[in-house]
Amino acid sequence: MARRRTARKAKTRTARQTARPGSRLIVIFWLFFIVVIIGIFMLNASTIQKNFNLFKTRMTSSPGAEEELLAYEEEPPVTVVIEQRPSAPAAPAAEPARPQPAEPARTQTPQPERPAAQSTQRPQTPPQTQTQTPPVQTRERAIYFTHVGSDGQILHSRVTRRIPVSESPMQDALNVLLSGPSADEVGRGILNLIPQNTRVLSAAVRGSTAYISFSEDFLFNTFGVEGYVAQLRQIVWTVTEFQNVKDVQFLIEGRRLDYLGEGIWIGSPISRQSF
Repeated sequence: MARRRTARKAKTRTARQTARPGSRLIVIFWLFFIVVIIGIFMLNASTIQKNFNLFKTRMTSSPGAEEELLAYEEEPPVTVVIEQRPSAPAAPAAEPARPQPAEPARTQTPQPERPAAQSTQRPQTPPQTQTQTPPVQTRERAIYFTHVGSDGQILHSRVTRRIPVSESPMQDALNVLLSGPSADEVGRGILNLIPQNTRVLSAAVRGSTAYISFSEDFLFNTFGVEGYVAQLRQIVWTVTEFQNVKDVQFLIEGRRLDYLGEGIWIGSPISRQSF
């Protein structure tokens, strides 16, 4: 038994002696590792502090505070250099003013004020530009009314009117005819036997024939047959004053009728020779 214990102790010593170099290497390795870590930490202390502050800001502040912290840390410190300019040399002290004898006061006589010169020029008024309207062009036209002779015979009476120039000269002449004679002409016995309220609805020339449409008032003449003949003659003679018109086709409300009044034919064009 004693031998066995002695052998075990010898084995244990031998194992310890063989394990000591390995354990020493492990201790040396960890010491070297710790020194390297401490060195890295000391070299990067500012970076670690910056990352720690950034991590702290992310955890405790709003999202915008992180950007402000980064911007603040990235800005380099600004050094302000104040230049001191050399002070200007002090001006020499001024010599005390010597007292001068006072001059006697001069008495000034007041002068009468001159009246202001009155301007003799009148203010000029800007020239006024007057817009001149171009004169209206007119043309003399022959209009035919009716005149009753001393023997009671109904005749046509020619008068002239100055009518403005337009694109419808025939209709303009007929409208003047329907308006009747002037007061002076009435005093001379000139009459208009076309029924009152008669209106010209249209007037056109086809070939040498004037197609004129009147309102229904044209159908009613209170002067009988002679009145109907006189109203047709007034229109035919007035319209045939135009050189391109030889006769007139009468229309009532755009329709052609055969007779007017008491058997007076108007179904075909009527010329001056028809009377």
